[in-house]
Amino acid sequence: MRFIKFLIGVVIFIGLIGFGVYYFGTKILADQVMDKVEVELEASGQMEAIKQEVQNNPEVKKFLEEGKSVDEAKLPFKTKDEAMRVLLKKFSLSELNDIQIKVRSGMTTEEQQQLFADLQSRLTEDEMTALKLLAYKELYE
Repeated sequence: MRFIKFLIGVVIFIGLIGFGVYYFGTKILADQVMDKVEVELEASGQMEAIKQEVQNNPEVKKFLEEGKSVDEAKLPFKTKDEAMRVLLKKFSLSELNDIQIKVRSGMTTEEQQQLFADLQSRLTEDEMTALKLLAYKELYE
């Protein structure tokens, strides 16, 4: 009986450690990825190119402007860090890296539509709305 109590205690302890590593690990990873992407975009001047691309593409502009008139209190996340955490849960790091590379090198209209379809298939409507709002704030404010 004593052995079973010890075994249950060890299993619970390992479970708590695993949860802590997962929870804090994804937070640290999300912070690092966001910092890296933000620094790269600002340093290379690509942020201005992205803003210009959005201004020149009426479909993307309309898509992002849908997010400006939503109630932020009802959204699942409100910051870039929280958004990155959600994206890391829904996409693998390699998938996010591939998306970043495609965006950097320029995307055709077909590739943009495929990206939107992938996002919509993996994210809930509220998560998509929250991403639209964050993108709108980043580009227009």
